[in-house]
Parts: sequence; C-alpha cells; structure tokens
Amino acid sequence: MPRHHWILAAVALTAAIFLLNAAWIPVKAEIAQQLLERAWLRTLAGVADAKPWPWADTRAIAILEVPRLGQRLVVLEGSSGRNLAFGPTLVNTTPLNESADRILSGHRDTHFSFLKDLKHGDLLRLQTDKEVRNYRVSWLEAVDSRQQQLVMDDTVERLTLLTCYPFNAASAGGPMRWVVTALPENQ
Repeated sequence: MPRHHWILAAVALTAAIFLLNAAWIPVKAEIAQQLLERAWLRTLAGVADAKPWPWADTRAIAILEVPRLGQRLVVLEGSSGRNLAFGPTLVNTTPLNESADRILSGHRDTHFSFLKDLKHGDLLRLQTDKEVRNYRVSWLEAVDSRQQQLVMDDTVERLTLLTCYPFNAASAGGPMRWVVTALPENQ
C-alpha cells in the first residue's frame, strides 16, 4: 500500500475517533436520563434512595418540565461535575422539599441547552416526591460570576436555572452565566 494511503487511513481513523467522542456526550446524557427516569419512578413508588445504577452516588430528586418546549428532565441530587454530566442538579445544600429558593444547574450544550429558548412568562413545573409547583419565568439575564454572587434566600420562593453563557461558545466554562429566575405561578 502506498504511503499516502496509510496517511489517509490514519487521518480517517483519527477523524472517526473524534466524531465518536463528540457524539458520546449527548448519547450518554440521553441514556442517563432513561435510567434516571426509572429511578424516579421507583422513588415515587416509595423506594428509599433509588439509585439509577448500582454505583451511582446521586439519586433522582425531581422532574423539571417546560411544556412549551417539550422538555422533561430528571433532576439530580448533588451539584458536582460528575453529576452534571448526567442531568441538571440541585445547587442547594438544603433538601429540595425543605427549601423555598430552589436553584438548579445544568450544562449549556446538553440538558440546559433549551434555556436559550425560554421566554418571559413561560411555565416551568417542578415535581418532587411530595408536591408539584408551577413557576413562571420572570427574568432572563446574562451575569458575570466575577461581579455578582449567587444568593440563596429561603425567605423568597423562586426557581432559578443556571448554565454557562454564551450558548455557542467554542469552549465551556468562563465567568458568564445565563440565569433564569421564575416565581411561583400564584404570585
């Protein structure tokens, strides 16, 4: 085989590896949501600490729905990078059912990519194992995390969704955050 064929084969193999690696993140996120959905159903059936897979160090604690956009996501306990790979997570250290100020975080390029499409007044529904709460989007804003601190205040009832910003950035991270604040529907 001539040398240029080997070079072309090596380039094609490298491209295939990069393509598979790029596709793996959204595929893993989707498979995880299916396993988390099963864990959520076991939670609703009364199974204490229903884990989505045997070695999981997290559990499903809520369902976040955005009816207008057809979104339904399982929310995880523990806001770590590892958990964020599988779904949106609860930022609060207080258990979800004990907190009025509920803050959820997710990746801008997977689970929380829909935040860019939210509009003022959109309905957000948060279901825990104890209740279902409806919220309406009240504020959407880009915030520089170097200039503003995240404040949790349990005297205020609200649902806040956080993700990195801008949505189309070439690399993840950075100081900018997209913050969606929603107030209870009855306010």
